[in-house]
Amino acid sequence: MDGGGCSKDMAMEFGNEPHVLAVDDNLIDRKLVEKLLKNSSCKVTTAENGLRALEFLGLGNDQRKTLDGTVSKVNLIITDYCMPGMTGYELLKKIKESSVLKEVPVVIMSSENSPTRITQCLEEGAQMFMLKPLKQSDVKQLKYHLMKCRS
Repeated sequence: MDGGGCSKDMAMEFGNEPHVLAVDDNLIDRKLVEKLLKNSSCKVTTAENGLRALEFLGLGNDQRKTLDGTVSKVNLIITDYCMPGMTGYELLKKIKESSVLKEVPVVIMSSENSPTRITQCLEEGAQMFMLKPLKQSDVKQLKYHLMKCRS
């Protein structure tokens, strides 16, 4: 599922190794995504929930004031939809509210193929919605899409 076009701001220069933040509460799924991304020459940082992801991105409660005017640490965020505490959809909304991070592409993953959920995420600004478990071909498609955004 593709969220449409690419903005020029989103098409960041990330060289040959884009930095991806992978967020999933399930350790096995998180390790799988990390391995697939590394196999596709991506630098990967993992987080086990939305709050940890926000802290890494500099959007934690105590960091909110210091982020303005800085550059994002990552070129892509891929997050599970169903997580305790903060869903992937809620994480997406927080990222899109940030002046610094709003142009960073966010991909939502879910094991449930729910058209309503997919539409909701894409309308909120998700770049893509992918069904779990991810395969190497999914990651290649994702990387191809991101590289295409650069040109």
